[in-house]
Amino acid sequence: MLNDYLRKILTSRVYDVAIESPLHIAPFLSERLGNQIWVKREDEQPVYSFKIRGAYNKVAHLTEQEKERGVVAASAGNHAQGLALTAKKLGIKAVIVMPRTTPDIKVRSVKARGARVVLHGDNFDEAYAHSQKLVEEKGMTYIHPYDDPEVIAGQGTIAMEILRQMQEPVDAVFIPVGGGGLVAGMAAYIKALRPEIRVVGVESTESASLAAAKAAGHLVTLPQVGIFADGVAVARIGDNTWAIAKDHVDEVITCTPDEICAAIKDIFDDTRAVCEPAGALAVAGVKKYVEREGCEGQNLVTVLSGANVNFDRLRYISEVAEIGEGREIILAVTIPERPGSFQKFCSLLGKRPITEFNYRYADDKQAQIYVGVKVSGEPGARQELVRELQAEGYPVLDISDNDMAKYHIRHMVGGHAPGSVTDERVYRFEFPERPGALLNFLKTLGKRFNISLFHYRNHGAASGRVLVGLQVPADKQSELHGYLDDLGYGYWDESDNTAYQLFLR
Repeated sequence: MLNDYLRKILTSRVYDVAIESPLHIAPFLSERLGNQIWVKREDEQPVYSFKIRGAYNKVAHLTEQEKERGVVAASAGNHAQGLALTAKKLGIKAVIVMPRTTPDIKVRSVKARGARVVLHGDNFDEAYAHSQKLVEEKGMTYIHPYDDPEVIAGQGTIAMEILRQMQEPVDAVFIPVGGGGLVAGMAAYIKALRPEIRVVGVESTESASLAAAKAAGHLVTLPQVGIFADGVAVARIGDNTWAIAKDHVDEVITCTPDEICAAIKDIFDDTRAVCEPAGALAVAGVKKYVEREGCEGQNLVTVLSGANVNFDRLRYISEVAEIGEGREIILAVTIPERPGSFQKFCSLLGKRPITEFNYRYADDKQAQIYVGVKVSGEPGARQELVRELQAEGYPVLDISDNDMAKYHIRHMVGGHAPGSVTDERVYRFEFPERPGALLNFLKTLGKRFNISLFHYRNHGAASGRVLVGLQVPADKQSELHGYLDDLGYGYWDESDNTAYQLFLR
């Protein structure tokens, strides 16, 4: 199998449109981690993503009759742009089916590259079903984003370039994983020629289908995936990609959204490139690898796979990047309600910068404050600050890893509910983001139960996050949960969440 893919990679027709992307050292990250961290800059491709390689190689291998009938794909991301540019370059017709929820910037980008865009459905599955209808009715060729041998081979040319560009021995290569086309193509080339190099796949914890498959020994379909790293939000890797990855990817590391945001900042600090969440996965993975292994002086190569990020997502990314890096701690602290309390508390923080301070008067005895503090980022720095404050008699809770606190409470601190609010239960929801979605969600939920608390903030992502307080008597809670299950949105009961109890109840 590897020899077949090696031949396909060596004869891939990607350079009619793709560039040989640069590979360079990340100086700040290398110094911090004690290893040479190399970054393969696929964000510099004409469509700001590696996807152009596989799309072009596949279409270039079609017969003349297939080219005449045109190509079609279902995609809301980088594959759509890669296929659109490919079709324009080769002078063939392309139709891209995109969910109606696709951000307008991506729709415009695909249109600008000459493809016809069809907006259909509210999610990928509905868009995909319509694309298959076009295949049946029009005879168009479906170009799969990852599960196709020619696509896999096109992506494998990245590994070919890395081994040619690197003068030093390579110890490990870190590759982002969604459907598996990139990691399969690169692993096939590396293991065929340099089997001693460690191939590490890196997945988001919200869509770790390869890690699940490796653990089970067979393909696994995840029941749901998170879409923060939308470029790798795949519930099941492909059959062709699994055939390679199961034997030739040495391990899979998973990274949280916070860790991905921290990696985006690391990449910016070293390159001034603003990459998309999926594009930063490899850097997030190499950081965890170095911390786990304690290795020094190695040459570790990462693939920066893409930079198609919506500008309005940067607000959220910047907010949590410092937490993901361990350089900011979010605390819930109880202080006495008397003159001078603020000053004394702040003096204990010393010269550590305060990034956030939320407070509202509650009663005559004590107050709860929500405070963000910059720390050094060294191991144990967060715990050291907590111990210092506790030693001074302050009740302190580290809520840096509390999703409800990060996404909602920090924007809501302002007082507890009045005594007239009874039987309150608090739920956190994620729902598909599209025009009118918030209003529809509110109308649907408010028809059955009284809403006592509501917070929504647009993060520039394909999903909306809402915190809702509902007045639900104990004998109605099972009815509510049944209703929420039928609603079909992801939800979490946060009624016992410490942050809610301290700041809003």
